[in-house]
Amino acid sequence: MNLACCCVLALDKLYKMKKIIILITTVMALTAATFAQSKKKGTEAPKQTTGTTKTDDGRKIKKDGTPDKRYKENKEAAKNVPSGPVRKDGQPDKRYKANKVDAGKEKK
Repeated sequence: MNLACCCVLALDKLYKMKKIIILITTVMALTAATFAQSKKKGTEAPKQTTGTTKTDDGRKIKKDGTPDKRYKENKEAAKNVPSGPVRKDGQPDKRYKANKVDAGKEKK
């Protein structure tokens, strides 16, 4: 009888320890999830406005000097690709007749 009583007490302690460990783990997980999702008020970054300016020909450019592709005139300008060969940076190579400004005019 003494041995059976010890086994029951040991199993009872083991069962209680399992419950305590599960409870502590659950509380820690919920606490971590709560802190991870909370936001402090007033720490939001202010919305930045894009600084677009107009050039002489009416195109709008960004602060870094590149055309702002949100506007229709800049989208259409990007589609105009030179007819002849281009350099590595994408500009037309003026050494070729097709890319010269007076390509359609005859020389005297």
